[in-house]
Amino acid sequence: MNTLNDLHKISGSFSNTKKMPVLFLGHGSPMNAIEENQFVAGFRNLAKTLPQPNAVLCISAHWFTKGTKVTAMEMPRTIHDFGGFPQALFDVQYPAQGSPDLALETKELLLHTEVELDQEWGLDHGAWSVIKHLYPEANVPVIQLSIDYSKPAQYHFELAQKLSGLRQKGILIIGSGNIVHNLRLVDFHKMDKDNYGFDWAIEAREKTNHYLLDGNFQALIDFEKQGKAIQLAIPTPEHYLPLIYTLGLKVKNDDLSLFNDKLLGGSLSMTSVTIM
Repeated sequence: MNTLNDLHKISGSFSNTKKMPVLFLGHGSPMNAIEENQFVAGFRNLAKTLPQPNAVLCISAHWFTKGTKVTAMEMPRTIHDFGGFPQALFDVQYPAQGSPDLALETKELLLHTEVELDQEWGLDHGAWSVIKHLYPEANVPVIQLSIDYSKPAQYHFELAQKLSGLRQKGILIIGSGNIVHNLRLVDFHKMDKDNYGFDWAIEAREKTNHYLLDGNFQALIDFEKQGKAIQLAIPTPEHYLPLIYTLGLKVKNDDLSLFNDKLLGGSLSMTSVTIM
């Protein structure tokens, strides 16, 4: 957790605010950027309850790197990091500004971690496809923090804790991924069936939801020890670790709740988390 000395490193670039929420958004298919469905409606309904942020810091499943990086450009590009979708999706631009000041402050808060100020990446679809529903005018600066694939979940949980002071500076921190995410097993013929999940996916969703609502974050950090269903739900960690960042930012008096809590295509979950 941050000490007072750590918090003094946060410059006057951002005004003091009441403690901001923290979010984990199940982002699902890139098509959620342009389709109308219950999940994007959930994102928009959530936005109505949020205080206006000074900026957004997003940890996306789609920026998985060796080491830790933070976007530090003035104007991040919109990255179309996918294939096989309609041209309308590739035409989407999300022209939010970046925030070099917030990037530098993020780097300074992550004590004892080498953080690269990145000028190349931009906003990948894990970020813009959901943030565009929260802030459709692209009028809030957005930066991304990468996920170091060489580190375990406990490391990411503790790294997130060092960023807690940003919540008092009007920074909305968002993890974007999916808790149950096994693309190899998706039944694309049943994507339109409401809340459809294979037995193992139903079990994994029930277990992870129980751990979330019970505050048993250590079980979620130790996800590899939680049985076959969760192993199938998390065959690789990149879509799961953004949740761990979100949980690392929860403090004692915060309330945790779930929304968009449904399964999709048998082997995906759209379950999203608010911490307020």
